[in-house]
Amino acid sequence: MKFKILILGLAVLSFTGCKKILEPEPENLKTIDQMYTDANFAQGFLINAYRTIPAYYDNSEYATDDAVTNQLTNGYLQAAAGSWTSTNNPASVWNQSYEAMQYINLFLENSPKVKWATDAESSRLFNLRMRGEAFGLRGLYLYFLLRNHGGIATNGQLMGVPIVTAYQTPKTDFNVPRATFDACIKQIYKDLDSAEAYLPVEYNDISTASQIPDRFKAFTGNVETYNRVMGQYARQLFNGLIARSFRARAALLAASPAFQNSANTTTWADAAEYAGRVIDYKGGANALPANGGTYYANNSEVDGLGGGSNPSEIIWRENIITNDGTQEGQHFPPSLFGNGLMNPTQNLVESFAMANGYPINHPNANFNANAPYASRDPRFAKYIIFDGATAGVTNAVIRTGSASGTDNGINVRATSTRTGYYMKKRLRMDVNRNPISLSGKTHYNPRIRYTEIYLDYAEAANEAWGPTATGTRTYSAYDVIKAIRKRAFGFNNDPYLEECKADVAKMRELIRNERRLELSFEGFRFWDLRRWKADLSKLNETARGLDVNSGVYKPFNAETRAFQQYMIYGPIPNSEVLKYNQLLQNQGWK
Repeated sequence: MKFKILILGLAVLSFTGCKKILEPEPENLKTIDQMYTDANFAQGFLINAYRTIPAYYDNSEYATDDAVTNQLTNGYLQAAAGSWTSTNNPASVWNQSYEAMQYINLFLENSPKVKWATDAESSRLFNLRMRGEAFGLRGLYLYFLLRNHGGIATNGQLMGVPIVTAYQTPKTDFNVPRATFDACIKQIYKDLDSAEAYLPVEYNDISTASQIPDRFKAFTGNVETYNRVMGQYARQLFNGLIARSFRARAALLAASPAFQNSANTTTWADAAEYAGRVIDYKGGANALPANGGTYYANNSEVDGLGGGSNPSEIIWRENIITNDGTQEGQHFPPSLFGNGLMNPTQNLVESFAMANGYPINHPNANFNANAPYASRDPRFAKYIIFDGATAGVTNAVIRTGSASGTDNGINVRATSTRTGYYMKKRLRMDVNRNPISLSGKTHYNPRIRYTEIYLDYAEAANEAWGPTATGTRTYSAYDVIKAIRKRAFGFNNDPYLEECKADVAKMRELIRNERRLELSFEGFRFWDLRRWKADLSKLNETARGLDVNSGVYKPFNAETRAFQQYMIYGPIPNSEVLKYNQLLQNQGWK
């Protein structure tokens, strides 16, 4: 960042020195002062921060026990194979986050001087909203920095990252130490507090002045003015509900085993409390959206989105993309003209229970090794393409065995599966990738789903109070998991859940498995294993496949892992540590 600021300064000086030769037209260069009279230019600094939000689908599953990829140059595959270093880190969000914070801090220091609208009421309200967005985005970026780079430093202390709350200039001292993990969490909370204070919970139009939230009545009593700034036109911008959700995310991270430390004040009860606020807003444990588990394939719902509205499962999403088949092109099997990038593992397949709710290794499961895909958890067939499953616009049968005689068979070609499975989740089966009849469909990528927050609550509440205690809420971890499993299996009687509810450890195992399934292929497993402080045998669990040919099921090892125990925490970029001697690396990283 310092380098980029210096380069910018040198460029300005060089243009000054060559003024007679290279002087540009005045309107081609904008100064900070021009922010004050050009609202679009000023808002652009905030828009830049939106553009680099870390992707929800980061495909980090390639480095877990859930999946491998046939894209052998993928950074996560290489990291899992032993190439993860502080100079080669596919999980780094360091540069993009601090660059975004530069835009945010510059915006915050100057936004009160901007003429946001011709009338004073609208201008004040626009400034309030955009400052709320900026604070929320700064908290968001600090959360991702903390998740990806926080850890036990070489001084033996639990550390976060440098906290930057002011715009940095070439005169700024960049050689600053990392803040403590606890200080980072408190800064995230502080920024999210500001976001909640300045923003509505959601952006919706109102019809009467009495509907204006009390905290905004000092700024306007006009319905038209309120709707112009805080109404539906602002949907998908950062809002109060998103701030609550990121507080829940941050608290869950901080309460987790990898970050439990005498210097960290966040508790499991805190995490449950913050997730509970979001669930209460939704309507409680039984308000879990009925079709939330298939948010990606609820075709009529997705096709009908408009006006910035969200499906009932979604708290925040990216913009809608129409006539699109990008994901399908990446992940469909070869026979459907896809590149088959995401290959689920046998490990993940075995985590899906039987249709009666029992794990496949339970005495009551009735699992048949000679018909391993029969009578399984309904989510299995919705999320994974297995041998004999159908997929695509023609419901084509997909044969994945190495001797199947099709391009879908294991390792037949570069785009074939390496495990005997293809990902089905995230994809629309009505997309056609055939070049002679190519057709796309409407898609969106989530940023936060309600199901995630429900699972956050279940995990934290179980750890804080046990499976059935409600703490400060009217529902327990048991109640939430019951709702999730009822949605998945379709039954009211769940004997395995009843078996688990008397034991914190068994409920913990069940909750973690439900999280694994419900959030599969959505970029959580890699981070969950680390915040749970999984031991090395779990991090390095061999990714397995299953070769199915003519009713013969042959298990095999698809890929080994080469993580070290210190890789519970990600590294600080080596380039930053070399530049700044105050910036300590995490233990184990070179």
